Amino acid sequence: MILESAILRIRPAQDAAFVAALATARPLLAATPGFLGLEVCPCIEQPGHYLLLVRWEKLTDHTEGFRNSERYQQWKALLHHYYDPFPTVEHFLPSII
Repeated sequence: MILESAILRIRPAQDAAFVAALATARPLLAATPGFLGLEVCPCIEQPGHYLLLVRWEKLTDHTEGFRNSERYQQWKALLHHYYDPFPTVEHFLPSII
C-alpha cells in the first residue's frame, strides 16, 4: 500500500464550494483501479487548510493510472482552481511501527 498526501490550502471564502466540488470529484478517484480510500481532514489551527490522504495499492495506480486518465482531467477541472498555492503531493510507504 502507498499513502499519497498533500496539504490543500483553499482560497479564502471558498471552503464550502471546495467541499461541494470534492463530493462531486470523489467518485472519479474512487473509480480508479488500485484506489483503496480517501480522507480529507480540515485543519484545526489553520482554517482553509485540509490534509488529503489517499491510499493506493501501488504508486503507479496514482502516478500513471489516475493522472493519465480522463477522470484526472475532470478532477483537475473541478478542484485545482481552489488551491493557493498548488499543493505538493508526496507518497509514503506503510507505517514502520
